[in-house]
Amino acid sequence: MLVLIGMERSVIYSIYLGEREHLITITPVIQTISGGNLYATGVFKLSEGELGLGDIVFDDDMEEWEYTGMGDITHAEAEQIANFIRSYKEPV
Repeated sequence: MLVLIGMERSVIYSIYLGEREHLITITPVIQTISGGNLYATGVFKLSEGELGLGDIVFDDDMEEWEYTGMGDITHAEAEQIANFIRSYKEPV
C-alpha cells in the first residue's frame, strides 16, 4: 500500500533563478513503514545535477512548508516550487 499525496517519483521543475533557467530535480522522500507499506514523509529533496539545494518540508496537511537550503534559492523561489509540489498530480 502506498500512502501518498501527489508526487510519487522524482520530477524535474524548470525555474528561472535570476536571469537563468535552472532544472531542479524534486525527489519525494518515501519511507517504508511496518508491514511494508510506503509512506510519504512530506519531505522533498531539491537538487540540480549533483548539487543538493536543500529540502522543502511540508506539515501533515501539506499547507505549511519550510525550505532548509542555505541561500541557493530565495524564499519566493522556494514558494514557487512548494506550490508546484502541492498541486502536482502523477500522470496516469
